Amino acid sequence: MSESSAEAVTDVAAAAVASAAGNWRKAGIAGVAIGVVAAGAAAGVAIERLTVGRGMRNKARLALDSTGPYGSLRGTPGKAYADDGTELYYEVDDIEQDVTFTPRRRRLFGRKAPAPVTVVFSHGYCLNQDSWHFQRAALRGVVRTVHWDQRSHGRSGRGVAQTKDGTPVSIDQLGQDLKAVIDAAVPEGPIVLVGHSMGGMTVMALADRYPDLVRERVVAVALVGTSSGRLGEVNFGLPVAGVNAVRRVLPGVLKALGQQAALVERGRRATADLFAGIIKRYSFASRDVDPAIVRFAERMIEGTPIDVVAEFYPAFTEHDKTEALAYFAELPVLVLAGVGDMVTPSEHSEAIADLLPDAELVLVPDAGHLVMLEHPEVVIDRLADLLMRAGAVPAGATVGGYGSTSSSAQPG
Repeated sequence: MSESSAEAVTDVAAAAVASAAGNWRKAGIAGVAIGVVAAGAAAGVAIERLTVGRGMRNKARLALDSTGPYGSLRGTPGKAYADDGTELYYEVDDIEQDVTFTPRRRRLFGRKAPAPVTVVFSHGYCLNQDSWHFQRAALRGVVRTVHWDQRSHGRSGRGVAQTKDGTPVSIDQLGQDLKAVIDAAVPEGPIVLVGHSMGGMTVMALADRYPDLVRERVVAVALVGTSSGRLGEVNFGLPVAGVNAVRRVLPGVLKALGQQAALVERGRRATADLFAGIIKRYSFASRDVDPAIVRFAERMIEGTPIDVVAEFYPAFTEHDKTEALAYFAELPVLVLAGVGDMVTPSEHSEAIADLLPDAELVLVPDAGHLVMLEHPEVVIDRLADLLMRAGAVPAGATVGGYGSTSSSAQPG
């Protein structure tokens, strides 16, 4: 890069930083902290704009959206209903009933042909069931799986209690939602619970509220990039002063933004490049992530309305399910996290593993919060091992390649 080009980069980046910080300051004290993140992303976006025009970037997004196979897998659809009437959407990838008797199954079910093991996947905040794309593709034809959208996410309905009278979302409510899905999609047979981020917290809340279900039917648990509590201490890579400001005022700012959802959504579209940079920073840690995967993550997160973001955010600072981990103590457990995760830092996974000394702890280098998309092969490998240890699949079973993108409802 020539000296004049470098100066141009500096000037444009500086202008973007100033613009981002100015816009965020309008939101109050939180702008100081959020502006730090926005400014860093804006600088990168500004450099890109020197060589790539807006029209070309839009064309690139459309190309990635049309050719990227991620999120294309579909199963047999179903609906469950939460205790407040919220409609919860799920899909089942079924297989023919497996009547192989492993020693563990014989202990659980005697000589009676058992119901197949079902793996239930719970996704994270601002995502949907498609975030498990690679793991879903790999397990098709190997084990029965259920993928569901949490309330107000994906194809599930908006939370009835939230839209009717403004009742805050709680992690406890999500645990009850998961129970409703299990009752509808997995009324009998052994279960493996898999949860990422908020989905892992949902799994903990299920155990806290329904310990008998865990004792009687759950045969293994996987907790990916999640936390059992103390999320109010996470700094998201911000300076101390900035994160303290965020903690004080961000809930109120989000609530105010949620009340102006239409206006905010137009603003999000107008600043898509800036938010794409922020999403990438907090989702991935490696530099060579497939752009189509990054775009796939953007679509899921961008698809979450701002008022839903606002409804869920306070639940995380209140979340504490440390004691519920005891219900998993006798089970095969996988605890996995990206070392570069700034949303639910890997130290939180280490804390979970400390309380479950028999659990397998896997810390993935060069991985961020969306580790199951960034390094799918690692997650699939460890998940397959967990299923074998739990007797969910035969020891000689072959888990398919994670690149499979068949969209049929039944495995081929």
